Amino acid sequence: MKSIGTITPQVLMPLVNRALELASDKTLRLDRRWKTTDGAPVFTAGGRYTARSWTQWTQGFQYGNALLCFDMTRSNDLLELARRHVVADMAEHLTHTGVHDHGFNNISTYGHLRRLMLDRRIDANEWELHFYELALKVSGAVQASRWTGLPDGLGFIHSFNGSHSLFIDTIRTLRVCGVAHTLGHALVGEQEKRVNLLSRLLTHAKTSAQFNIYYGEGRDSYDIPQLRGRTAHETIFNTASGAFRCPSSQQGYSSFTTWTRGLAWAMLGFAEQMEFVDSLPGSEFGLDEMPSKAEACTMLARAARATCDFYIHQASALDGICYWDTGAPQLLRLGDWKASIADPYNSFEPVDSSASAIAAQGLMRLGHVLGEEGRGYMQAGLTVVQRLLQEPYLSTNPDHEGLLLHSVYHRPNGWDSVPSASMIPCGESSMWGDYHLLEAMLLVSKMADSSYYTFY
Repeated sequence: MKSIGTITPQVLMPLVNRALELASDKTLRLDRRWKTTDGAPVFTAGGRYTARSWTQWTQGFQYGNALLCFDMTRSNDLLELARRHVVADMAEHLTHTGVHDHGFNNISTYGHLRRLMLDRRIDANEWELHFYELALKVSGAVQASRWTGLPDGLGFIHSFNGSHSLFIDTIRTLRVCGVAHTLGHALVGEQEKRVNLLSRLLTHAKTSAQFNIYYGEGRDSYDIPQLRGRTAHETIFNTASGAFRCPSSQQGYSSFTTWTRGLAWAMLGFAEQMEFVDSLPGSEFGLDEMPSKAEACTMLARAARATCDFYIHQASALDGICYWDTGAPQLLRLGDWKASIADPYNSFEPVDSSASAIAAQGLMRLGHVLGEEGRGYMQAGLTVVQRLLQEPYLSTNPDHEGLLLHSVYHRPNGWDSVPSASMIPCGESSMWGDYHLLEAMLLVSKMADSSYYTFY
């Protein structure tokens, strides 16, 4: 991709404000139409949000959108929408033992409400704050309980596919374990065994960094230096012996290509955990077989740098937008696509704007935590945000319920809507894409005001 070195958060604010007005209206209008009995809105078809009976992993994003818009507008209608639904609809997500998505649903709702209260964006109320914090403690412990232990002190929070399955997505949901830890919580198991949630977070991150990220060191025939940062969506383990068996992919093209939304989850998840670990005192590390703080930072930085470099040099088109998989079989029909601006209306392979929105925040956060050394990452992230906040990616049609166009959900399963005049999915939105564009917008707006925001 070609980064634009002159972009600053302040330069982007007119685009942010335009998108924010659209997002606020779309969020309120969707809430008036949507029935919670229909489940969670997942992606649009013909511009209208629809549900998908898979898991309800996007419900927190729906109400999180309202909280992000509130943070930037101070609209009480958006705040009350979110508060009402969090109380009425989110409790089952706290104790859902069957998913790895706790950090998606619960940081996006209870976590934002807690942050807004601590930042004095909403009125302080001791018992309301306790309510949010209790929810986050419960969610962090439940997520941490989905544990598959491996030899040599490794292990992971397994995906909803089963105890053998490690998803790269989960690196971004570790946020809830981090918050629960900072609140003094632990997971308590049989015979009162206490599990340190920071230790579990770091162990999962280390296992993901070791098995889901490639560093150009010859782990397999495709692990070459030119492809450093290649990311596996899923890795499979023998649960009897703990042995690594193979990479896999549920939503990508193949086990040995990089599904770009998985890459983006890694970019943002590792960069966020770098920020989190950096914020903690060194005395919290080195206990319960944990690494030292310096060792943890080195491990996280290695994975964050590798994946962000791969996005910039291998996964994105000239304007910073990515197609859905770096090995998608018909990309070759597009010619030298890396040297061209991404075309969401091409006839061969779809872009995934949601992956680009997630990646943009990962690039900005890595740039921020690295300081002057990370300026290139920061400019790359700002470049992607600028592109997404303009047509053809920003949904300016008030009758289209989505905010970010050209998102892809599950290309192999054919779950995405393909317009009648098109050969590929295009023109539609996803709840996670809208949410992560808004989250990137909030980060830009905070930096434009010489501040910053983190999940913790």
